[in-house]
Amino acid sequence: MRLSSYALGVLSALVVSALADVVVLSTPSLSRRDGDHHMSHGPPLLELNETELTLHHQPIPESYYTIDFDDLEHASERYPGLMFLHATAMALAWFVMLPAGIAMRSVNHAWHKMVMIAFYGLIVVGLAFSTAYRKLTPNMYEGQVHGKQGYTWILFALILTTIDFLNIFRRVYLFFRNGQKFDFRSFWSSVILDKGISSSFEGAEYAGLVSEEPEEMDVTMEMVSPTSPPPHKHVHYDDNALADDGPTAQWANDVRRHHRDYSQSAASETTLFGRSHFEEESSINRRPAKKVPLSRRIGTGVFATLERVLVFGGLMQVLSGIVVYTGGCRENYLNGCLAHIIKGAIFWCYGLVSFARYLGAFAELGWAWNRAPAAGYPSAEFVESLVIFIYGITNTWMERWGARPGDPFTTKQIQHIGIAVMFWFAGLLGMAIESKTVRQWLASSTISALNPSQRDQEAVAEPPTYIASFNPFPALVVGVTGAAMAAHAQTYLFQVQIHQLWGNLLLAWSVLRCLTYFFLWLGVPRSMLPSRPPTEALGSFFLACGGLAFIFSTEELTIAAMRRGRDDVMMFLNVAVAITCFALCWTIAVVGFKGYLKSRIAPPVAYHSSA
Repeated sequence: MRLSSYALGVLSALVVSALADVVVLSTPSLSRRDGDHHMSHGPPLLELNETELTLHHQPIPESYYTIDFDDLEHASERYPGLMFLHATAMALAWFVMLPAGIAMRSVNHAWHKMVMIAFYGLIVVGLAFSTAYRKLTPNMYEGQVHGKQGYTWILFALILTTIDFLNIFRRVYLFFRNGQKFDFRSFWSSVILDKGISSSFEGAEYAGLVSEEPEEMDVTMEMVSPTSPPPHKHVHYDDNALADDGPTAQWANDVRRHHRDYSQSAASETTLFGRSHFEEESSINRRPAKKVPLSRRIGTGVFATLERVLVFGGLMQVLSGIVVYTGGCRENYLNGCLAHIIKGAIFWCYGLVSFARYLGAFAELGWAWNRAPAAGYPSAEFVESLVIFIYGITNTWMERWGARPGDPFTTKQIQHIGIAVMFWFAGLLGMAIESKTVRQWLASSTISALNPSQRDQEAVAEPPTYIASFNPFPALVVGVTGAAMAAHAQTYLFQVQIHQLWGNLLLAWSVLRCLTYFFLWLGVPRSMLPSRPPTEALGSFFLACGGLAFIFSTEELTIAAMRRGRDDVMMFLNVAVAITCFALCWTIAVVGFKGYLKSRIAPPVAYHSSA
């Protein structure tokens, strides 16, 4: 109640301030839309007005880029090659060696430590080239924090590596506590390679989550049955064929018949309040998973998450490095520049993660458009809604940064705050829909309408759509944001066109995500394998490309393009498409490499066609 009253107060303040702005702007003395900068009510301008621009922005000073490539008179005194080598070494470290090391660590690969040594070695090489470049080049960006941020991320990586290294002492203690005779080979395998003490099939990330689904039971039954079909065939078994073959064959026949009936059922046998008959029988024959303490599961999950944050830290360094090298985001360009880079990078990463989900990443959590092998994890839509909620509740207040006390709300601020409030409450709606408790509350009215004799736990069957999540609010938020930003007023026509470009790309992702839900609603995923809906592949591309075009729409970058005669929308789009395709190739390489490593240690599984 307190939260609702507070939100209502915020919205009321926005409405009142909007009405006040309408009254103020009706006076002849104020004709600008925002009351600041240089946006006017007239149509967007076709050519750059340098006189008007200098009234609101300081002249852009020289940068590392201009002295390296534009100053031909002193070209012999510049060393852009050192900067290129620095960028190459750092890119190899953060986007090749680090993801490879994370993938190897997830399967306890023997070469994991060597890859991490190569990671730090490339960082040292990159720092050496950067130091040499700064020694030979004048300082062209006073107050930049790119270097400090880089050292912070390196320190963060060292802390995680130290924690991983200290885990060796725990394995040494476990090795000698068992009282076994010391042997160098077993010591190396158990302590250094982390094999033998804990099962190598558990992995370092999600230990103790091994479970068998009906597909895995088919493999077991094929080993028992004397007439096992090829893995790619779907064969009908006669229920009476094995009647006289003994109790083992009869048991296998019963389980196979039960699984066939389950697979062909139009609705799930799982009830709203209890376990299904199939779950009770299959749990008897299910291989028991090794019990892992909750504290260890939380610790390994947090560690794995922090490791992956390092990759996003590398992206942050790439963006800040480009800004420093080109001399951008200075003076009163800073706030708008940061807003475009941060928000655009969020959509960019969102698109890459969505593409990784399409490929099969996070399938063990049920996030790859598949049926989760294990229960107890939040849905991907819940996480998306949570991120949207956090973004909205924080960005609502950040839009007023830089405003003086008593300044009226500008039109642009009201536009952006309105979008942030939409993120806020749409995220709440998305999380509420994903809550199992809320779903039970919503279903209670239907259950209460039944007669007492009909309220048996086995009487109410869940519809098949309860297996998956069909939450449209993340797509709605991104789609409305794209449609709104495509209509965002700008000073110059080129800026309007760039905003229309990335706004329509975000809207396209929203439409494709809704199509994904539509097709999955018609055929709910029943396999634990990734279903890979093609609409998600296209949507991920549009979302990532839209985020990159969002970054390109920065006011300073568009003005620089107009000054150099590069104000061409097709050029911006083609560059964004090319970089996005390269990033998607990197994503499939990382996900595929991790899958390859897991396939080398996992037991062989025979797949069968469900068609």
